[in-house]
Order: sequence, then C-alpha cells, then structure tokens
Amino acid sequence: MPDINLTSVSPDAVDADVLILPVLKAEEPVVLGPEAAAGAAAAIGASGAADEVSRIPAPARIAASSVVLTGLGVAALEDASAEDLRRAFGAATRSLAGVASAAIALPGGTAEQLAAAAEGALLGAYAFIAHKSGEPKGPLGAIQVLGEGIDADLERSRIVVDAVNLTRDLVNTPPNLLFPAEFARRAQEAAADLPVEVTVLDEKQLADGGYGGIVGVGQGSSRPPRLVRLDYAPAGAERHVALVGKGITFDSGGISLKPGPGMEEMTSDMTGAATVLSALLAAARLELPVRVTSYLALAENLPGGGAQRPGDVVTMRNGKTVEVLNTDAEGRMVMADALVDAVADGPDLVMDVATLTGAAIVALGKRTAAVMGTEDARSTVLAAAETAGEPFWPLPFPAELRADLDGRISDLKNIGDRWGGALTAGIFLQEFVGEAAWAHLDIAGPSFASSALGYMGKGATGMSVRTVLQVIEDQVG
Repeated sequence: MPDINLTSVSPDAVDADVLILPVLKAEEPVVLGPEAAAGAAAAIGASGAADEVSRIPAPARIAASSVVLTGLGVAALEDASAEDLRRAFGAATRSLAGVASAAIALPGGTAEQLAAAAEGALLGAYAFIAHKSGEPKGPLGAIQVLGEGIDADLERSRIVVDAVNLTRDLVNTPPNLLFPAEFARRAQEAAADLPVEVTVLDEKQLADGGYGGIVGVGQGSSRPPRLVRLDYAPAGAERHVALVGKGITFDSGGISLKPGPGMEEMTSDMTGAATVLSALLAAARLELPVRVTSYLALAENLPGGGAQRPGDVVTMRNGKTVEVLNTDAEGRMVMADALVDAVADGPDLVMDVATLTGAAIVALGKRTAAVMGTEDARSTVLAAAETAGEPFWPLPFPAELRADLDGRISDLKNIGDRWGGALTAGIFLQEFVGEAAWAHLDIAGPSFASSALGYMGKGATGMSVRTVLQVIEDQVG
C-alpha cells in the first residue's frame, strides 16, 4: 500500500509526479482546483462523468509534472457521496501504476469527504505482482492528501484499506500456494502482533470433534482441512460479534465436477474466510471495544480417490445428518459446522460471509451482494453497507422452500430444488444457527471482478470487508 500523508501545501505548488483533481459533471467542465486546469479540461472535452479519467501535461503555474482529471459524476460537491469520492479518486490512482508519487486535492471538501477520497485513492492503488517476472509496474508509490485546515482521519483509512488489501492478496494467491494449512499459518502470522488468540484444528481434531461437513468436503484432497478460530476480546467489551467465513481454497466441485471454462476463478472461493480474518484484524488495530470471534472454515474440494460421493450421509457438528446430493454444494457444509461453534459462543450477532451460490449472481448480477437472515441482523448489515458504500440487497427465506431440504434417509439434504438456489442455501444454514441474530452474506458475484470499475481492478475486490467492519464499529456505544 502506498505511503499516505496529509499536507497543507496548495494544489498548484505541490511537488508530485501527478496532481489528481476532481471534475464536476456539467456541460462545461468544472475542475475543483487551480484555474489553470479548467482550460485544459475544456480543451480535452472532460465531462465530469463517473469513471472518466484523463491524464494531461501539467498546465503552466502547476508544479506537478502532470495532472489527472477524474469525474465525480455529480454536479455539485455537496451532492457527492463518500462512495462517489472513493470511486473517482480510486479510478484515478488505478491508472497510475509505476508512478512514484501523486497528490489528491478536494478544494471545498469536508474532512469526511477528504477521508473518503483518500480511502478511494488507496484502494485504487493496488496491484498484485508477486508472481510476475522481470520488473513489472508496481502500484503508485506515495500519496499526498492536500487538506489545508482540514484534519481528515487518514489512520482509519489506512487500516480499512490494509484489511481490504489483505483479502485481495489472499484471494489472488494461486491455490497451489494457498491451501488450508498455509492459510491457517498466514492467519496466525497476521495476528501475531495483535491481542488476538488463534486456535487451529487439524484434520484429526476435526474428525474427533464431529465436524463432518468440513472433514467430508476436504477428504478428496491430499492437503487436509483446517478450522481456524480467532478471538479478539478487549477488556470491557459489552457486545460480541461472531463471524464465519467460507474458506474453500480451491473448488473443483469434487466428484460433481464443475465445467472447465472459468474454473480457475475458483481460487476465489475462500473470499469469505479472508474477509472475516481481515475484518477482525482491522477491529483489533482500531482498538474497537467490541469482542469479535472469527471462524475460518478451510478445505480444498477435489475429486481424489478418497472424495465424498453423491449419496454419502455425513453427521454435522450439531448431530444433524445430511445427504450429500451434490459435492459442489460444499460451502454450506463447511459453513454449517463453523456456525454451530459460532452460535455456541453466545454472541449478540452472527454473520457469515461466503461466495456461496451462482444463483445469487443470477439474481443480482456481479456487482451486488445478497444478504439474508433474521430481520434485525439483515437490517444491521444493510445499514452498515449503506455507510460503507458497498451494494447489498435483501433476499427472503420463503417458508415453502424449507421442505425441499428434507432428506430421504437423513435429516437434511445439501441441495434443494433448482429454483431459488441462493435462498435454499441460506435456509440450509439457518438449520445451524438456532435462535441467534444472524445474517448470511452471499458475495459470490462481487467478490471477484472480470472487469475494472472505479477503485476495483480485475481479480479480487475485497468487497464486503468494509461492510463487515462497519457492522462491528456500529456495535460501539
């Protein structure tokens, strides 16, 4: 992540390779910044539309080497939401790979608006180049935030973006390098300097503990499953949030093998686990007075000789039996076991995060995530998502769909009818949360991007980290 600092230097005098200036949407472009930039914006036909980014040589009387004009998509600064600002400044920095330094200016903006712009700039300045040879262009090196007389909270922006980027890094790491035991090791390493207790259950402990869902999914791989529990319990915490993340480090579908095209994106099927890890670490770094417990349900779903078969019956952590009719409906199996433990802690709120169903993508597209669960918990997530600027949409649990999950020779089966697949997956998980206040976040669509938009490049997006962290922050006071 780039170094970032707040300075009172004026936009026309800042010493940087690039000066980033916002442009309001209008027939004649309105540049928020030095007057010299306005004429240049008009000359290139800048409109101020969202995601419009133009880089030009710096006009006379501007010290920076070049200027990036980025559209806000609104006609007045007071109409710009925090997400408008994140998107605009993130789109600008995303275009600056290999540049050593940039400065962002938001003349007339409030401290909150400047912090959102800084957050967007940091989010956009992300690149995953660990496996590129030679000298690939790295992300933007440093950012100066120009805020004369403004005290923007850049420390929170740093921590939030660091959490999002940790999730992006984990998701972008190829599955031959990030398998359950390695994921568990990285979680321990990431928490080592924080007041967080980490417990890791290996395959023998999982089998002995009755975690039939996790063991069953992982038994086809030579790299066995893990369950990681992280607990941040600050003194005096009055609220307790439990988080459960789906951590399928690669999902071939098992014996119910997926089609080959696109299967490489199943390296992202552990995004939920990465999200709940990152959100807990951010809460600890922010020293939030809220207890947070995260469960990472980690397994690799492969069709090896020992893989579970369609028709197998497994006994879950809470004693319920499940017929496995489709081994590609594996996420709910590992999540269910972890949810049993999460509820047993007696938290005030339980959230699970998962790239759970393609049906959620069919319903909501690739940019919007689904949220289901108990009414109060679902509303809590939606309110936090609005603040965080991440698109979520509520989905119901129709009562008539529950009967589709009745097993022929067991308590449950792991899939229902084809229609409403995202809903029946949530209803399956509901069987393992009892009376707890619970929200289920299906992020299958927006967790991994096939095209860039705003501060999100291609690949892992980290979408939902900010919402989950905001839920935790909203528990304070």
